[in-house]
Amino acid sequence: MKKILIIEDEEFVRENILELLDVEGFEVIGAENGQIGVDLAKAMIPDLILCDVMMPGLDGYGVLTALRQDSLTASIPFIFLTAKAAKADFRQGMELGADDYITKPFTRAELLGAIASRLKKQAALEQRYHTELQQTKDQLNYLIHYDSLTNLPNQLSLRERFKQVQPIDSHVQKLVTVLSLGLDRFNQINDNLGHAVGDLLLKAVADRITACVGSQDIVARLNAAQFAIILSWEKPPGVLEDTQETCCPTTQYKKDVAHVAQTILTSLSQTFELANQELFITASIGIALYPRDGTKIEQLLNHANTAMTQAKQHGGDQYQFYTAAFNIGSSERLALQSSLRHALERQELLVYYQPQVNLKTGKIVGTEALVRWQHPERGLVSPDKFIPIAEETGLIVPIGEWVLKTACQQTKIWQDAGFRGLRVAVNLSSRQFSQIDLRHQLVAILMETGLDPKYIELELTESMLVQNTEVAIRRLNALKSLGVEIAIDDFGTGYSSLSYLQQFPFDILKIDRCFIRNITENPSNSAITKAIIEMAKTLNLKLVAEGVETESELSFVCQHQCDGMQGYLFSRPLPAHEFQQLLISNKCLPLPLAQQSGVL
Repeated sequence: MKKILIIEDEEFVRENILELLDVEGFEVIGAENGQIGVDLAKAMIPDLILCDVMMPGLDGYGVLTALRQDSLTASIPFIFLTAKAAKADFRQGMELGADDYITKPFTRAELLGAIASRLKKQAALEQRYHTELQQTKDQLNYLIHYDSLTNLPNQLSLRERFKQVQPIDSHVQKLVTVLSLGLDRFNQINDNLGHAVGDLLLKAVADRITACVGSQDIVARLNAAQFAIILSWEKPPGVLEDTQETCCPTTQYKKDVAHVAQTILTSLSQTFELANQELFITASIGIALYPRDGTKIEQLLNHANTAMTQAKQHGGDQYQFYTAAFNIGSSERLALQSSLRHALERQELLVYYQPQVNLKTGKIVGTEALVRWQHPERGLVSPDKFIPIAEETGLIVPIGEWVLKTACQQTKIWQDAGFRGLRVAVNLSSRQFSQIDLRHQLVAILMETGLDPKYIELELTESMLVQNTEVAIRRLNALKSLGVEIAIDDFGTGYSSLSYLQQFPFDILKIDRCFIRNITENPSNSAITKAIIEMAKTLNLKLVAEGVETESELSFVCQHQCDGMQGYLFSRPLPAHEFQQLLISNKCLPLPLAQQSGVL
């Protein structure tokens, strides 16, 4: 039953319309003046509004203006009732957003005809909207499952396909192996010949790998120069022997897997003729066997990656089977691990701050806090080296808590210095998020630093949330109840899909830099990013583009109405004192650039 609101100050007219529409089967409600009409419209969200123009107090034009300024009522069909028939009056209402006019006095047929016509048009618009929304969902769901460059399945798709080939129980006659393949010295090709040639090479590599495996096997691209392969074979009798509940592959099975790995290496070592030149590339392959090396795709990939790293360290162009001995690590890694245990107490850790810029004003509105390690002998240690060690050893928990506390303290200092609305985004690690007392820790930090929680954004990656969705949602809601905002970081690069966006209580979506890089030259990345933006807007999520490094990338994200950006185009991550100088200098996006991009 369609709901219709009648706003009419003349009681006789209002009651007649109410009675007529009630008989026609509409759900109707009347308002005797403009202000009551506005309040009722916001409360009941009717399907259509009939409103008199000339009323004491808030007239019809005022009612329409108020409703069009509210996102909840802005799209409600609105028909004016008026005794004024001048074109100027009609034009005034139409410019404010009226959908139709009915001139008093009007007949029953005229009123019902106007209502039917407007409701039909609204239904058509809603159908079109839902159709386009579904098409956007379908497009993004497809794009999110496949690598845009090679059209191979990506990590999300790999995870789902592994479930399809994974033996359900020990009686299923199937062998499953995971290979992790990394191209050796691929960065040199990118640096010397450019990303365009690098992309051509990746496509050709994908084709050769696919040609080396069977149709039932799975080839996926994980990141820039890394691929994964799942071999799934029917098990001949006697191939596996059960020893103390651990399935041990026979020598023949390992030989078969090794043969596939060597076939791939041999194929990739052959000359590539691309862009009118000959290119040579080799690869390193790590191999993990199911179920000996793990029963979950994450375990198998991690172990295959470890074996691949060993193959690279031995010169590349070879394969290695995973063994537990690889976990012992190199002497350098052990030395870093030992030093990292003392880094906090020795005050060797630092927090750097990368500005986040509002793309409507061009001004700094926040910052992302990033941890750095200033080693007394090694200098500045890359986070890529020490963060994985911190994660593995559990040191990420005290380090993460220190970063959160330090960032909140520093942000409060800046706010007290006059930068009142400054926000801070802090990354949560998987181990931190899994802590039972995380909320209690956050409350203690807020009380100690005095920072209002509404200025804090907690950033989480997709892979942290998919293991136990219900628990993750409860934890996120517990954090949000404190007043903080939740950001999903690196969206589209992990395991989740659009359904996850709708399940979790996110406030902000950060578009990963891999989609932003060279976006104006990469139609696939552009399509993915547009679809992500459209979906985020539909779900009322704020959008922040990461890794914006060129003016063309900035122009793209501005044109498509992202809310914010961060990246080297504006500033690299800075020590606190340098970031403070940015605030004091009131650095903004350059005005000509901002204007060209539609920022201001």
